[in-house]
Amino acid sequence: MRSIETEIAIRGTPERVWAVLTDFRKYPEWNPFIRDASGELAIGARLKVRVHPPDGRPMTFRPTVQQASSARELRWLGHLGLPGLFDGEHVFRLEPIGPGQTLFRQSEHFRGILVHIAPNRLFESTRRGFEEMNRALRAIVENARA
Repeated sequence: MRSIETEIAIRGTPERVWAVLTDFRKYPEWNPFIRDASGELAIGARLKVRVHPPDGRPMTFRPTVQQASSARELRWLGHLGLPGLFDGEHVFRLEPIGPGQTLFRQSEHFRGILVHIAPNRLFESTRRGFEEMNRALRAIVENARA
């Protein structure tokens, strides 16, 4: 298994961060990593997610929602090819860290028989994509309050 974990503090309530994070229609306007996303945020529902890793090729996934707890956590599980080859569990967590402040955590846990042979640059590019998205999310949430 391989994991990527990132976090960023955002001046905004978890409810405000959640509202921006789950408004998939607006992703093309602000999100540099997940450029397109659609689907219902309900456990068991399938989403369509298109990611653009920095220095990488765009990829489209059809993950299944594992958890959708308003203003707390969104989690989905996707597969590259057949389940068990290269699976990724993507998690967004929102934690209040003070009045009007949220700690936004984004992570992915990769499992499957192909994970150990995937090039390190794939994981580093994905990490950079997470960090770019985190900064863009912070900017859109904080600027919306101005």
